[in-house]
Amino acid sequence: MNYNDFFEAALSQLQGDGNYRVFADLERHRGAFPQATNRMDGQAREVTIWCSNDYLGMGQNADVIAAMHAALDQVGAGAGGTRNISGTTHHHVMLEAELADLHGKEAALLFTSGYVSNWAALGTLAAKIPNCLVLSDALNHASMIEGIRHSKAERQIWRHNDLVHLEALLAAQPLERPKLIAFESVYSMDGDIAPIAEICDLAERYNAMTYLDEVHGVGLYGPRGGGIAEREGLMHRLTVIEGTLGKAFGVVGGYIAASVALCDFVRSFASGFIFTTALPPAVAAGATASIRHLKASRAERELQKQKVAEVRARLDAIGIPHIDNDSHIIPVMVGDPVKCKYLSDILMADYGIYIQPINYPTVPKGTERLRITPSPVHSAGDIDRLIGALETLWAQCQLARLPMAAQ
Repeated sequence: MNYNDFFEAALSQLQGDGNYRVFADLERHRGAFPQATNRMDGQAREVTIWCSNDYLGMGQNADVIAAMHAALDQVGAGAGGTRNISGTTHHHVMLEAELADLHGKEAALLFTSGYVSNWAALGTLAAKIPNCLVLSDALNHASMIEGIRHSKAERQIWRHNDLVHLEALLAAQPLERPKLIAFESVYSMDGDIAPIAEICDLAERYNAMTYLDEVHGVGLYGPRGGGIAEREGLMHRLTVIEGTLGKAFGVVGGYIAASVALCDFVRSFASGFIFTTALPPAVAAGATASIRHLKASRAERELQKQKVAEVRARLDAIGIPHIDNDSHIIPVMVGDPVKCKYLSDILMADYGIYIQPINYPTVPKGTERLRITPSPVHSAGDIDRLIGALETLWAQCQLARLPMAAQ
């Protein structure tokens, strides 16, 4: 077998299907996000980023940057090893205390990313609890799916946000059997929100644990940024809340928040925690500063809501189809992978607007989209340029519009 020919053929197939992904070389401008410099083919151009998961611009926050600088000056760059050997620093301890407080839990446990926290925590819990059945929402993130697969526990997939189906699966099991319901609060591609209270009701009725992925909710919802569960007063009813430091908190890392015993259990048995180098202390310090800031300040969340509402209204006014939801995520629907990639390329090349195309396998074929995430730091001029560019390109590509466009 010619291995290189195999690799090239597979990549060529991806390109032909319109699903090949190209990285954009971006240099964000500190203090001026969402502005950035894009470098390609030896040339540089200024662009506006419209698809970042740094939802509140906290990666540019002065308090966060100052905390990271101070930690670098105080303790240096790396953590020095795994948490068990030499990598637990006071900055890690402070961050875990801050996260436990954020979610009203006894304890929290840090991981190197949100992906790793899901993979390690779900994989460990489901594998180590005897005869555990995992009930996983059909649209759960790849990290959750991989963690559940890795556990080798029995799993059943319930239809997305379908409480009737979930209850039927739960009711079919002996009440005493260990069960774990795994789901997300905000689903990142469609932007819809789970019925958390009703899922907790079912969990309590059928003796199940709950595992809530809040990665697209933390920092953004609730009076202190604790997520959808905080906003709805439900944190105390959830067994595990998982989150990320790499989206609304603007840094990097993942975590779980739960009871002392559960966090200690995962800490003691999860290979994804035990055998990996700890986050740099400066990252932990920056995350701590970001969480503290968003616990006290609602300004970023309120302004983001205004920007999201404005972009939605402007899209409606020109008939560009987007999924209506109650979250901050605006999926503009294209429905064709080649056209979706073309739109993204032209937006970047001709308009200086960066929106990465979302194609298969991230979303099902036929639901390709441009995923727009307005932030508090997008200006009125940024919004004008975005809407104007989309209106022009929608006509140029002869894409379908909603009836409001004719009004």
